[in-house]
Amino acid sequence: MIRPDLSLPIPENIEAAHFIGIGGSGMSGLARMFLARGIRVSGSDRADSPGLRELAALGATVFVGHDAAHLGDADTVVHTGAIWPENPEFVTAKQRGLAVIHRSQALHWLIGRRRLVSVAGAHGKTTSTGMLVTALRSLDADPTFVNGGVIADLGVSSGTGSDELFVIEADESDGTFELYDTSIALITNVDPDHLDHYGSDDAFYAAFARFADGASEGVVISADDTGARRVREAMQHPRVLTFGQSDAADLRVADIRTVGPVRFTVTYEGRTVEASLRVPGAHNAINAAGAVGVLLQLGFELEAAVRAVEGFGGTARRFELHGVERGVSVYDDYAHHPTEVAAALSAARTVVGEGRIIALHQPHTYSRTAAMYREFARVLESHADHTVVLDVYGAREDPIPGVTGELVSDAFADPSHVHFVADWQDAADYAAATARPGDYIVTLGCGNVNLIIPQVVEALSRIEPADGES
Repeated sequence: MIRPDLSLPIPENIEAAHFIGIGGSGMSGLARMFLARGIRVSGSDRADSPGLRELAALGATVFVGHDAAHLGDADTVVHTGAIWPENPEFVTAKQRGLAVIHRSQALHWLIGRRRLVSVAGAHGKTTSTGMLVTALRSLDADPTFVNGGVIADLGVSSGTGSDELFVIEADESDGTFELYDTSIALITNVDPDHLDHYGSDDAFYAAFARFADGASEGVVISADDTGARRVREAMQHPRVLTFGQSDAADLRVADIRTVGPVRFTVTYEGRTVEASLRVPGAHNAINAAGAVGVLLQLGFELEAAVRAVEGFGGTARRFELHGVERGVSVYDDYAHHPTEVAAALSAARTVVGEGRIIALHQPHTYSRTAAMYREFARVLESHADHTVVLDVYGAREDPIPGVTGELVSDAFADPSHVHFVADWQDAADYAAATARPGDYIVTLGCGNVNLIIPQVVEALSRIEPADGES
């Protein structure tokens, strides 16, 4: 992993940019925006993907694999923190004296002097960003945006708009969310994570407080979340709007009904409006309230803001349906923290009816698995009917001896509710044999677990439920 050096200068003019890791959702979104600016774009990733092919169709030069020769005539190299310092493109760019900038600096360059809405939080920021973008567009605004996931109704994770607003998902994982000149900050929640970067819970909370206080216009922050309340106490900002189910919230959510479409009420300054969403889960009622809070700070009226947020149709890899085979629905969700897993499976429970939930969980990073395997086991055992655990997706990390997916499965109180399977085909076959009509299979993780879905669907087509399944 490369820690971003935000002290490095960002070039004033960029004519040709090369992206190391261009296939990721965030990086591909940046690359599309560079192309829209008329900048020559090239990039590489370790594997082919639909994202790479889409960028090639837009005019980018893309490569599978990393090689110094791929730099071509680039004057600027954009990278993520997830690459290794030995990456040949990164090393050669440094040796050649090219401008080498972190993706957050590239985004900062794109934002320029626009009025920036930054959405931060340990969970829910991709959904909340998507809600804001789709709502603003329905309110006849035309924001530029960069999200961490594809917005379903738009089919893209980024877009260039014509007005002064710029909406981003601001990443807290490496502290770079403090780089941006934010006008309005939305903080969905503050659940300590990424302690490999921050070192302690206190440092994590302090970073969020600095991020909030740096907003020039206002802050919208959860009144329910324990960590957010701690950050609120540390903040000095004069203009804060709180949201949530708490009686103390400025924008209060109440009467959440999760059977079928999520329905609830929001109350602000004595006025109450009924709301109904297209996406499931009580957590999305809270996400919607945060988005409404931002719209209020932008000057929109309450009912208009609520109606605009109601139109949100979801984002890719957030409880996304990929197929139905022999009556079994196969969903994918990006959840990779116990709180997110609980929210995703709770949402599934509201719509699965009489069916069961079979979680197919891929732990993400060795450090998080070592720190949270007991909590993952508790959440999975309490929210899914059965869990299939894959091995750890290491991402940027080297393996830690003894840390595998089996740590999670061994921590289940009832071992009959879980099965650890390292081999993907065996895991797909096991899930298919376990499932019966009406069940949901839900893949969980922010690594590459979504790539197992074709194997699961194919296995469902040829494997009947195991004898004794009921």
